[in-house]
Amino acid sequence: MSDPRRSSRGGAAYRDPVVTENAATDDARQALAAGARPRRFGAWYVAEHRFRVMRSYGQTILVTGFGEPLIYLYAMGVGLATLVDQNLGLEAQGVGYLVYVAPALLCSAALTTATIEFSYPVLLGYKWNPTFSGMHAGPISPGQIVDGLVISVVVRLAATVAIYFGFMLLFGAVPSPTGWLAIVIATLTGMAFGTLLMAYASTIRDDTGQLAMVERLIVLPLTLFSGTFFPLSELPWFLQWIGWISPLWHGTELARVATFGYPEPIWLSVVHVVVLVTMAVAGWAWSRRIAARRLAS
Repeated sequence: MSDPRRSSRGGAAYRDPVVTENAATDDARQALAAGARPRRFGAWYVAEHRFRVMRSYGQTILVTGFGEPLIYLYAMGVGLATLVDQNLGLEAQGVGYLVYVAPALLCSAALTTATIEFSYPVLLGYKWNPTFSGMHAGPISPGQIVDGLVISVVVRLAATVAIYFGFMLLFGAVPSPTGWLAIVIATLTGMAFGTLLMAYASTIRDDTGQLAMVERLIVLPLTLFSGTFFPLSELPWFLQWIGWISPLWHGTELARVATFGYPEPIWLSVVHVVVLVTMAVAGWAWSRRIAARRLAS
């Protein structure tokens, strides 16, 4: 007796439409389940990707993370500090030059690290090696890609700043018990500049050296004219405005309040916080909008 599940032509197996439909439904459910986790935790997957990329230059991160604070703090504490303490009149505030300049070096290191991570890696993901397009081809949204970048840089910034702060403690450059707040402040300083740079890097379609010019014409002047090595009031009046728009100055002044009780009115400390948070959030939001528009095209 012939099997009713086989047709009369070629003995092909009979396919029950109900069974076929159920199998297709199960496959669809499995596909949706497989994509649900990336859709929910997409930003963390992007951050994991960035951490794996950072491993490729991990030796550079370690060398700079430990070598830079050691060299800079030693040079400032043993060398330059002996020459400038009296001239700057910092003894009136009860601190030496090392204590004064260490928070600025901390914030400057955070800004430099943020510049590295939010410049060429962003351009790489959009243009040179379009990994962002590959991520977006899956269930990861443009906003999650930006969020993942932010998460990865925040982690690296916090680790770099924490190591730097540890050297500050070893050199006796943190007399105040609230000095640990400088870690948070320096991280926020790096993000305030870094997210704006990320937004700008996201708009670049043809690389003609724009990021190199940013480093030379913006990052370097910010370091020199943000009250890093001397008070902002020592600058000519026509250059002091640079400090007011510089996240490095706002972060440095706030970090000095935390590390040695730098005297300034409370309203000014509030202004520092507002400026840094506003810059970081604005750059983050701008980057998300650019990513959504660019990856959709």
